[in-house]
Amino acid sequence: MLVQLSIRDIVLIERLDLDFEAGLSVLTGETGAGKSILLDSLSLALGGRGDGGLVRHGEDKGQVTAVFDVAGQHPARLMLRDNGIDDDGDLIFRRIQSADGRTRASINDQPVSVQMMRQIGQLLVEIHGQHDDRALTDTNTHRTLLDAFAGLTEEVQQVAGLYRNWKDAERAFKTHRAKVEAAAREADYIRASVEELEALSPRDGEEEELAEQRSRMQKSERIAGDISEASEFLNGNGSPVPAIASMVRRLERKSQEAPGLLEETVELLDAALNSLSNAQMEVEAALRKTEFDPRELERVEERLFALRAAGRKYSVAVADLPALAEKMVADLADLDAGEERLGILEQQTLATRADFDRAALTLSQKRQQGAEGLAEAVMAELPALKLERARFMVEVTSDADAATAEGIDIVEFHVQTNPGTRPGPIMKVASGGELSRFLLALKVALADRGSAPTLVFDEIDTGVGGAVADAIGQRLKRLSDKVQVLSVTHAPQVAARAATHLLISKGPAGEGSEKIATRVATMEPEHRTEEIARMLAGASVTEEARAAAKKLLAGTG
Repeated sequence: MLVQLSIRDIVLIERLDLDFEAGLSVLTGETGAGKSILLDSLSLALGGRGDGGLVRHGEDKGQVTAVFDVAGQHPARLMLRDNGIDDDGDLIFRRIQSADGRTRASINDQPVSVQMMRQIGQLLVEIHGQHDDRALTDTNTHRTLLDAFAGLTEEVQQVAGLYRNWKDAERAFKTHRAKVEAAAREADYIRASVEELEALSPRDGEEEELAEQRSRMQKSERIAGDISEASEFLNGNGSPVPAIASMVRRLERKSQEAPGLLEETVELLDAALNSLSNAQMEVEAALRKTEFDPRELERVEERLFALRAAGRKYSVAVADLPALAEKMVADLADLDAGEERLGILEQQTLATRADFDRAALTLSQKRQQGAEGLAEAVMAELPALKLERARFMVEVTSDADAATAEGIDIVEFHVQTNPGTRPGPIMKVASGGELSRFLLALKVALADRGSAPTLVFDEIDTGVGGAVADAIGQRLKRLSDKVQVLSVTHAPQVAARAATHLLISKGPAGEGSEKIATRVATMEPEHRTEEIARMLAGASVTEEARAAAKKLLAGTG
């Protein structure tokens, strides 16, 4: 509930700190005293529209702080946790409004967007007035209120989960169907590509191996001629080896005739002959190493060129051809097995849809039953509110083709204000005063189900007689047994039933000051008689009015 409201420099309010209690609190005062300023300030703290005109004249900025005490698992706390905002202790909403129109919002001293402040604020406070019956405007809200009344929250969550399962299965089916259809359009191309790539059978790293092999063969081809020429010189008909060998033999014979003259020459020639012999063997070995089959070079080049041509054709690097081949084989497998897989996904979609349909139909039937109960509960409140000739109806229209996560139902509140008139949507048929009373009857029927922990009613008793005002007061009092109720009222019958009575007045901001300020005072029991007498009698309070006020207070105690 709302436990404190602090206002600084907003319109006529210079400085104001209000503490609120559980139960029914009323705000009374002369017209123009500033009751609407309090509600505007509370609305600002809950994320309402900011306006530089709200700042007190002569000030740069105004500020409103609202403090709430709510249960640990209240949806407002859960939303704060989901957004990483500390929710220990009381929830402190603060809004700073600058005179230039800019605003700053924070919750528990952590900056938040105004949108988030508004979303969380709506979970804490509902403000209702003759011209602001948001709970009766949106048919989605009607459905939420019916579900709350009938205790269908868990069923709604279950239906929402089944709806998500159905939509997930449907998306998977549609995605696979699009894939199969796309593959079918390219079936011939994919099959031809798979056949070509399977025939080519590229291997990882094959391009590098072939390029290296080709380079080696080309180099061998270039030097093989020189080695062959060297081999021909050393081993062919023109080889110097036989001539040197013959010369060595002749010189050896001559050296016997002239000792000491040719021995060294013979040794050198013999060494040269040995070196030439070694060179012959080495050149022959080198020649053998350069030998290759030209057809092998041709084969390597053809393979390398085929791989590179395939890479260009499929716009991928040669190294990526094996992966492309695998993907195309998988695509072809998807195509071949696509119809079977598509059938399975279609069955899953139908099964999840059937699960949703069954749960949504059961929920719809419970809503129909709950609608009758809610209509009866609201109707029971109408006679005392001088709407005894009116009828309240909860219309539940089911359409399986318009299913949502909330089910298959559209819920709308209809009323018939007088016999013989045509029933219709409540916002189109009921007048402003009737709307307020219908709303009050609805809130009483719902009690603590489907309501924020704090309800604010802004002059919903305007224009009604004493009996109706008394009935409104009774129902506000009953409602305050379940939730905190704040009511701005001009009806003494309502004010008399309050647990807390706040009197709003305005006057000079200080002694000798020309500025006007709004003040709020919590009235003690002995002072309430005078205020209620004023509400009964007007500007001139008579003894008769005081007596009537005392009687009114005594009768509501």
